[in-house]
Amino acid sequence: MKSILLSTIQKKFPLIPRPFAKIADELNSDEETIIKILQEEKDKKIIRQISPIFDTKRLGYNSSLVSFKVKYEDIDRAVRAINAHPGVSHNYEREHPFNIWFTLAVPPNSKIGINQTIEILAREAKAIDYIILPTLKLFKIAVRLNMTKDIKKKEEVVKPKLKDIKLTPLHYRVIRESQNDIPIIKEPFRNTIDRLDINYDEFFNILNELKDAGVMRRFAGILNHRKAGFNANAMVVWDIDEKKSDEIGKKASEFSAVSHCYLRPKYPNWPYNLFTMIHGKTPEETNRTIKEIASEIEHFSRRPLYSTREFKKVRIKYFSPKFEEWENKYLQRAI
Repeated sequence: MKSILLSTIQKKFPLIPRPFAKIADELNSDEETIIKILQEEKDKKIIRQISPIFDTKRLGYNSSLVSFKVKYEDIDRAVRAINAHPGVSHNYEREHPFNIWFTLAVPPNSKIGINQTIEILAREAKAIDYIILPTLKLFKIAVRLNMTKDIKKKEEVVKPKLKDIKLTPLHYRVIRESQNDIPIIKEPFRNTIDRLDINYDEFFNILNELKDAGVMRRFAGILNHRKAGFNANAMVVWDIDEKKSDEIGKKASEFSAVSHCYLRPKYPNWPYNLFTMIHGKTPEETNRTIKEIASEIEHFSRRPLYSTREFKKVRIKYFSPKFEEWENKYLQRAI
């Protein structure tokens, strides 16, 4: 029951006034039991949060994966500097001379832009070198940890047809107010609609509009990989022929253990351009997946980069004043 429930909330969370009652009906249970189990899993930190997952670029933000090469004795300083930026959602230490890996986003009204932001962070972190790895092509982004024994090796990756949307002030208000972790209670959206001063129908209609337009990728439960038993998580990088990237990226992304699959640029000091994030419960399981992918895709070389430490993993608070506050601090220093 618990495993099925955790898998369920990762796939599709009901956008209705009493979502846990709906989930209970689907699992032949009752609302109180579902709430109790989920709260226990939240208390154990297996569930990180239940919230909307917005698309950074569809909101106008400029984002990139970034890696710093930092001396071991400077790592603590580097982490403090990087994590202080409100647009850093993920930050890990990985097994490579480029040892600090983080994702960075800057808002559409940024005064200094992403490249200058990275320069400032590199200086503050005492980085020896760094590489900027924006997304050139996205093949897959779907973090769903299979918590049941019914594990399928491959899955079909379907890109949805997105509708056009013109974001209104109300859309932006809903995004700002809904991006927080919901409480695990009978009516988890009640406080949000009260703050917005709208009714349930208006609220859910707007969320569905955002989803149909790709502004919100989905509303779902997010699990803590390690707490959920997935302790062997590797970012596997591949050197592939960019001209064949569509075919190769499609094949790699079909593996269920792959949550992210991107094409990124190469550099003289970085020869890899296909990035796959692979999750497994053991190193043997993850390495088996890597070998299976390697047998199916054409590549020149590959390298698994296991995460050794997690420094930050949060959802970005979009349209937060903290972005402007961070930039103003460094703009004032430059005056």
